[in-house]
Amino acid sequence: MPTLFSRGAVILIAMMFGLTYSLSAALIALDLVARGLSETMIGANVAMHAVGVLATAMVLPRIVARVGMRRLVILALVLAALVLAAFPAAPFLWLWFPLRFLLGTSSEILFVLSETWTNSLSTEDTRARSMAAYTAALSVGFAVGPLILSVIGSTGYTPYLLGSAITLAAAAFIASPKVVAPEFEKPAAGSPLRFMQLAPVAMSATVLNAAIETAGLSFLAIYAVNLGWPEDSATRLMSCMMIGAILLQLPIGWLGDKMDRIALVGALAALSALGALVWPVALKNEIATYALLFVWGGAFVGIYTIMLTVVGSRFAGSELIGIYAVMGLMWGVGALVGPVAAGAAMEMSFHGLAFFAATACAAFLLSVVMARRKAPVPAAP
Repeated sequence: MPTLFSRGAVILIAMMFGLTYSLSAALIALDLVARGLSETMIGANVAMHAVGVLATAMVLPRIVARVGMRRLVILALVLAALVLAAFPAAPFLWLWFPLRFLLGTSSEILFVLSETWTNSLSTEDTRARSMAAYTAALSVGFAVGPLILSVIGSTGYTPYLLGSAITLAAAAFIASPKVVAPEFEKPAAGSPLRFMQLAPVAMSATVLNAAIETAGLSFLAIYAVNLGWPEDSATRLMSCMMIGAILLQLPIGWLGDKMDRIALVGALAALSALGALVWPVALKNEIATYALLFVWGGAFVGIYTIMLTVVGSRFAGSELIGIYAVMGLMWGVGALVGPVAAGAAMEMSFHGLAFFAATACAAFLLSVVMARRKAPVPAAP
């Protein structure tokens, strides 16, 4: 059935975004360290990814209308595969900067179009569950990238070429005539600022998700080690959180199709803020830590799941692409700001990571409450 193949395609695209991002972020950083680059230069290389995201977000709504969604996804996957293969083959390290820009470009295309495609396959009665499956697939992709590196290592051509081969295989699947993609005849009008104004809470949710997710990847294990955890146990904490993020999205999506979605977002934000405050106490006990992080990971990622659903229920067509494109841009902003803010918080306080996560979630909850008071939203069916 075309719909079945199309849903499979969307899940695959989401996983490819997560995989290419998580694989390349860790792999390139480790490779640059081995090649003797300073932390400043490595940070500049990371920033090129964000620049690629920004540049693509500006023009993506117009490009989709001209090129077509499926063709553009295939081009993005092929570009990502070629770029990954080009990193270890590049004769000069300065070439890694434009290559990282191109990787950011392909990531933004996959990020935005996978969300838009998922929304187009959903009905209002099942939209939250569809977006829950999408974010679960995204989390699987984020988990697979580090897993690949843990199995085959981070040296030589092999990890780059394996990532490239997986991405090309995904492109071949999307190219199947059985996969049907939505079409948009008219490009979206307006600047990124206009789309931010149309969905400010969704933009805040995206920044929150990226900031804490990237900060967690960077500092959660360090935080646990500082509290006396063995290094191997500390590194498993992020995996536990990811498993919760994957498995709990479907029940959260089910709730999103049965109750007021904005109220659900507020409840998840409150639960996330309170849960982060409990980290310092829970981390004294291994079982309590794993249980808390499993639930916390699901609740926290559920904020993003439901906000994607809210946006998808209010907007459609090329305008939806424009909003999702700017959400991709905001994801890049959060990914840059999060680790910096979390690192500063950890320098100021022993439990700085927990306080940073709790403060960020509480600030988002406040934005939800203020937006609700300003413009009440009717409950979702």
